[in-house]
Amino acid sequence: MAEKKNILTYEGLRILEEELQDLKVIKRKEVAQKIKEAREQGDLSENAEYDAAKDEQREIEARIEEIDKILKNAEVVVEDEVEVDVINIGCRVKILDLEFEDEMEYKIVGSTEANSLKGKISNESPVGKALIGARVGDIVNVETHSGMLEYKILEILRSN
Repeated sequence: MAEKKNILTYEGLRILEEELQDLKVIKRKEVAQKIKEAREQGDLSENAEYDAAKDEQREIEARIEEIDKILKNAEVVVEDEVEVDVINIGCRVKILDLEFEDEMEYKIVGSTEANSLKGKISNESPVGKALIGARVGDIVNVETHSGMLEYKILEILRSN
């Protein structure tokens, strides 16, 4: 079975590559030093520092493996080539919540990059799915667990 593609923007790709570099070059050395210092304390059977360092080492290696897997299956969206007449991954979009008259701005990204606190929503989320393919002036309906939401597309922007 083919693995799912991880859709990333260039920004998302850069952030993951920087994190991977930091984990491999800096964090691995730091945790190796912690393990070395803990070993020098003697008895490892009751050495909390040693256990904590080994746990940290496992977490670092798991994250490295996770990022490697994401990058191996990455499909990068070239945001400069994204058309702004239709909403797609890599676009920023201004929408109006018709019920609350609330204007919002989101960037549509792949699920790996999604972060609602930073205004980045996944193309796989209910709102993201509804917005993909819409045009300025369209009204989209989004079915959520709390009911139906209606949004009007105000503007589609290139991501910066």
